[in-house]
Amino acid sequence: MGKMNGKTRVLETIRQGKIGGGESHVLDLVASLDKTVFDPIVLSFTEGPMITALQKMNIPAFVIESEKAFDISVWKKVKKFMEDQRIDIVHVHGTRANTNVLWAARRLGLPVVYTIHGWSFHDGLHPLAKRLRIAAEKFITRKTQVNICVSESNRQTGIKALKGFSGIVVRNGINLQKFNSDAQYPDLRAEYGIPESKLLVCFIARMTYQKDPVGMIRGFAAALQQAPQLHLLMIGDGELMNDVVSAATAAGIGKQVTFAGFRQDIPAVLHAADIYCLPSLWEGFPIGVLEAMAMGKTVIASDVDGTKEAVQDGESGILVPSGNPAALAAAMVRVARDGALRARLQSNAKAAIAANFNVAGMTEKIAAVYQQLCK
Repeated sequence: MGKMNGKTRVLETIRQGKIGGGESHVLDLVASLDKTVFDPIVLSFTEGPMITALQKMNIPAFVIESEKAFDISVWKKVKKFMEDQRIDIVHVHGTRANTNVLWAARRLGLPVVYTIHGWSFHDGLHPLAKRLRIAAEKFITRKTQVNICVSESNRQTGIKALKGFSGIVVRNGINLQKFNSDAQYPDLRAEYGIPESKLLVCFIARMTYQKDPVGMIRGFAAALQQAPQLHLLMIGDGELMNDVVSAATAAGIGKQVTFAGFRQDIPAVLHAADIYCLPSLWEGFPIGVLEAMAMGKTVIASDVDGTKEAVQDGESGILVPSGNPAALAAAMVRVARDGALRARLQSNAKAAIAANFNVAGMTEKIAAVYQQLCK
């Protein structure tokens, strides 16, 4: 549509304004893009803390309300919005956002970049639902100019499931100024009344089936039997929240678990923690794991998808089988009892992030994709 002030206007779109892994990625990306070359604009399909964060960063952020994939009722609004904003490139984050901007972008002849933060199809779905989602992904990945996978594992999944799929890998990166273990943070232990003598385990994720928060509770309850010095801080909310609280009550560990709901100050939360756990059933390339590693925490995570590319088992963290509370418990007990092991894992984790998963390197690769499409 023609550049304004000689800059490429890039529309970053995502399905919701709540801050999770994909939303954190968008925040870091737009903050890191070279503003002498690019004008980033963000479109979300719900309100939320991400919008407020973008406004504080002076990044234009807009909301077109929609909770559905393939929501035909918003397609014309999206097209008019793109025209009004004189967009040059559309970068879509996630399947649902893609289904609601692709029509407009194609009608306007705009190139579309699709970052797959995790495929919408997975083994936990009903077979029919899985087939429908595979069909949807096959359709939209064929209509975009560049598909970005956040891990090689995700790229291989796409190749196996989607005939003719083509994608490049750009792994997520972390803003090391934001996630700085040497910075000063508020005392969250004091805020929640967690004694300094406790070894604090943190679970920071949406309370959804994918993240297996009930399995986290079961694993923690088992670990407490052998490591009573542990305390669990659960940050997040979601449809399984009541189930998680009920599981903690049933296990008789209510006093050893603190439910803190949703928080935005994740660096402060991680600073207070000793151990970070993410027992997900699947992942694209988990930003939460990278953030914990950057903050020098002992990471215990399930050995799924992109997580295996972020964590070197026994070196920068501990990997356990997914859906296995007993294995999760054993890993927590192991690191709780071995301070030297924790220290080694923490040091190696920080070094791995600095060397391989810095947001500057991620942004440079994505900017190169934008520039190639503008030629």
